[in-house]
Amino acid sequence: MSAYRLAVFGCTALLAVGAAACGDSSDDDGGNTTSGGSTPEASAGVADTVILGSTDKVVALDPVGAYDLGSQQLIGNIYQNLLSVPAGGNKPEPDAAESCEFTDPKTYVCKLKPDLKFSSGDPLTSEDVKFSLDRMVKIADPTGPFTLLGSLDSVEATDPMTVTMKLKKADATFPFILTHNVAAIVPNEVYSADAKQPDDKIVGSGPYKLDKYTPNQQAVFSINPEYNGPNKGKTPNFIVQYFEQASALKLAIEQGEVDIAYRSLSPTDLEALRNGGNGVKVVDGAGTEIRYITFNVKKKPVDDVAVRKAIAQVIDREAITTNVYKGTATPLYSTVPSAFPGAKPAFQEAFGDPDPAKAKAILEEAGVSTPVTLDGWYTPTHYGPVEADLWNELKRQLEGSGLFKVSLDSTEWDQYKSEAFEKGTYYFYGLGWFPDFPDADNYLSPFMRDGGFFQNGYSNKEVNDLLDEELATDDAAKREEAFGKIQDIEAKDVPLIPLWEGKQVAAVREGVEGVETTFDPAFQFRFWVVSKKAD
Repeated sequence: MSAYRLAVFGCTALLAVGAAACGDSSDDDGGNTTSGGSTPEASAGVADTVILGSTDKVVALDPVGAYDLGSQQLIGNIYQNLLSVPAGGNKPEPDAAESCEFTDPKTYVCKLKPDLKFSSGDPLTSEDVKFSLDRMVKIADPTGPFTLLGSLDSVEATDPMTVTMKLKKADATFPFILTHNVAAIVPNEVYSADAKQPDDKIVGSGPYKLDKYTPNQQAVFSINPEYNGPNKGKTPNFIVQYFEQASALKLAIEQGEVDIAYRSLSPTDLEALRNGGNGVKVVDGAGTEIRYITFNVKKKPVDDVAVRKAIAQVIDREAITTNVYKGTATPLYSTVPSAFPGAKPAFQEAFGDPDPAKAKAILEEAGVSTPVTLDGWYTPTHYGPVEADLWNELKRQLEGSGLFKVSLDSTEWDQYKSEAFEKGTYYFYGLGWFPDFPDADNYLSPFMRDGGFFQNGYSNKEVNDLLDEELATDDAAKREEAFGKIQDIEAKDVPLIPLWEGKQVAAVREGVEGVETTFDPAFQFRFWVVSKKAD
């Protein structure tokens, strides 16, 4: 989900230069080893190592405990799935699987490729796939993505090369779910069936293997010579260096201490780098990150749909994306990003341009006295360095209409999510979302079915029925029709308000190639497509 994803926490700032900048990269008793041949050397003209800098936080490297973006960006390179979404694609394709198909609406069967191995050299069989899925559901780690397997009823290792998955009900998104880290394959002879694997004992079968990990400082990878799949790496060694502050990350890319600065530089820093030269360029691509306002529709004053509609009528998304995000985001008029089939700008169709006069008429017709007092809440660092700027811009717009009086408060993520989701304390607050998989359902079901993951009190039987309909068919036209109807209801009932969708943006040094290729709706930074020209 992204309910618990979206972490933009910092780690330890870079203190030195190069590969050993924040952690000892020498061998020790931790980390992982391979049994097979040596790691492949770089191709002619390609550098041996690429260093990526990030302020993301890593919660866990075992898939059962990781639903945050920082963790999943590493996990997606370490482990292999039955299916994966190729760079630039929007449909699942075979990875560890040779083929997958529905044999009936509730039975999904995958045949494995021959000669699959983990980085340890041990064989990967259908028993490992069954173990991985069963383990995810059994452990049900509260920080993990196990809820994505809600439609899974049972898994059978039919033979060493065949996996049969039975579903509780028809689910057109199930192949997409198998591309997510919730279905990453782990070795059943190494990982515990009922406990999380330590970060220094990680074994996968993906394109890269983790050689050393120092929490909050550095992750060191090399190409997995045992990998058997479509995503062969170009760069022999890949290092992820973690920073506490975005300002330190900006300095590191300017000074050449990292080759790529990705997640998260501030919009102001990106603007400066875009115009600053120094051998650095800013690259961007399609993004599916969204930010939105959530209402607890059981709490005053937003229990009145007229108040929610009036807020939606006032908000100026163009001003937000220009003033706060400096063009690194674009206005969003549905919770479904524009890149997805079935996206519909329902809020634009329902409300048009920002118009305080129309908002006033909505409130007057409902008999609502003005100014309406609103208590807005946000979390100051979890969604990046400018969240306070976003909420101050919203306050400026709402109060500028003369219809609202807004007070703002903030708290850090751990307390914030408890107050918002578990206690229901907030009624007007900000959240964000990254995709679990690139399908419009992943931007509707989590928000619109029975209160959503945030339990905001909203429920609509028509929405639930439409969600069931689109999940029960693989007919693209029928699914898109259902998506459109749900988005229209979203704009009519306003249980939330979409604000913007972000581009994926990175600063890269001269000679770095492939970063733009990995920027697509799947939101996975694929180490294997990135390379750097040798000096």
